[in-house]
Amino acid sequence: MKKRAFMLGYGKQGKMICEGLEKDQFLITIIESDRMRYKKAKEDGFADVILMDVTKDENLENLLIEKEDYLICVMDDIHLNVYLTLTLHDLFPDSPIIALSDSIHTTEKLYMAGATKVIDLYRVTANRIHNLLRKPVTTQLLDGFILNTHNISFKEIEIPRDSFLDGMMVEEVDFSKYEIMLIGMIDKELSSHFIFITSGISHKLDSGDILVCIGKQFDLVHFEEMIRRKEV
Repeated sequence: MKKRAFMLGYGKQGKMICEGLEKDQFLITIIESDRMRYKKAKEDGFADVILMDVTKDENLENLLIEKEDYLICVMDDIHLNVYLTLTLHDLFPDSPIIALSDSIHTTEKLYMAGATKVIDLYRVTANRIHNLLRKPVTTQLLDGFILNTHNISFKEIEIPRDSFLDGMMVEEVDFSKYEIMLIGMIDKELSSHFIFITSGISHKLDSGDILVCIGKQFDLVHFEEMIRRKEV
């Protein structure tokens, strides 16, 4: 039986998530209050798209959501995401709610409002929501480590032009020196897909490649600043 996902919002993030979930054969219902984005979702080939005022409880109640359905709040208006999370949790307390955040303070509000999982845009892209649904065991194990370790998070870091990392092999970089751990990357010479660093492939780093690292927020930011240098 296919899983269902109700996507509240079809902005940039919502579009990317929908495309990923569609490939994994989720049954997707897109809900938009903006007429232009409603039309855009239709034009992109999504059949189940609803145009409605999401601030009215009676409209949400009519969606006939089941407890095993995923509710994904990705409205561009972060404050609306908090409101929707609170409302959806009240109306459908047994359904998992995944919400988008743009700051630590918003993340705290979303959890207080009843979100099951909060995706912080500063820490990770929309692909992570896709992975949360596609590979829940792996993602939840990582989340468990993060939530139980003070100030630990993910960060995606693009290697800038003229960085000292440009041209180096991954094996040559001592990430531990910066108090962080490299868990994977997107190597533009190989593909546009995420590659776990344990996959056994020897990686040459180039400007434009994306490094996905884990560590304390301060150390991640410091590392991102360091790799802007031409020399170590």
